Amino acid sequence: MSGNRDVEDLIAEGAAAPVEGWDFSWLAGRATEERPPWGYARLVGARMGTVDAALDIDTGGGEVLAEVPTPPPLLVATEAWPPNVAVARRTLRRVGATVVQVAQRSPLPFRDASFDLVVSRHPVDTRWEEIARVLRPGGSYLSQQIGPGTMRELSEAILGPLPPPATRHPEQAVAAAEAAGLTVVDLRTATLRAVFHDIAAVVYFLRKVIWTVPDFTVARYHGELRRLHDHIRAEGPFVAHAHRFLIETRHP
Repeated sequence: MSGNRDVEDLIAEGAAAPVEGWDFSWLAGRATEERPPWGYARLVGARMGTVDAALDIDTGGGEVLAEVPTPPPLLVATEAWPPNVAVARRTLRRVGATVVQVAQRSPLPFRDASFDLVVSRHPVDTRWEEIARVLRPGGSYLSQQIGPGTMRELSEAILGPLPPPATRHPEQAVAAAEAAGLTVVDLRTATLRAVFHDIAAVVYFLRKVIWTVPDFTVARYHGELRRLHDHIRAEGPFVAHAHRFLIETRHP
């Protein structure tokens, strides 16, 4: 916890923390976020033990895949951000996964009908037609996705009022999946409370979760950060809400 530490020290601390991978343990004691009720990592682990070939898209640092108790004989992960690729390759050695570096929004570099299972947590962009292409008949896609207006309170604290969210609605994902020839077999949504106890946590989060404020830098938004720090000092922890949905589809 930050106590009465100077705002500039806190901002500098959040700006200096490493943000590679998708591990948020640096926020321990500084911020909390509720977990979705469906237990995505548990669901992925259960399904991985029943297939021969699986793919994890946008693996981050491989944190979810590393928890799989019984990896399939063929396990592949893709990642576009170079710092995460190195982290994922180290993390996933123990489960025997191959990590393939890809360009963002590029076609998947795999043959048609290569995988029984495709998974993805918080994909940047879901290429439904590519998922359908690489799935074998009867194969499944399981994904936890970021919902519309997630962390809107935090975005507006930095950017000011924003228009209603136009993308990332679950209904849009369902329509796109069906247009690609997939059958939606499960859809669940959740709203999750996130609490930031100091401005260092805010800076770290905005550097790591880049879609919250897409052009964020400490220098560009220094005034807004100071004002948010003053708000936290005067009113208590800053509360925002994350929106998530789970979608599972099957290839006919």
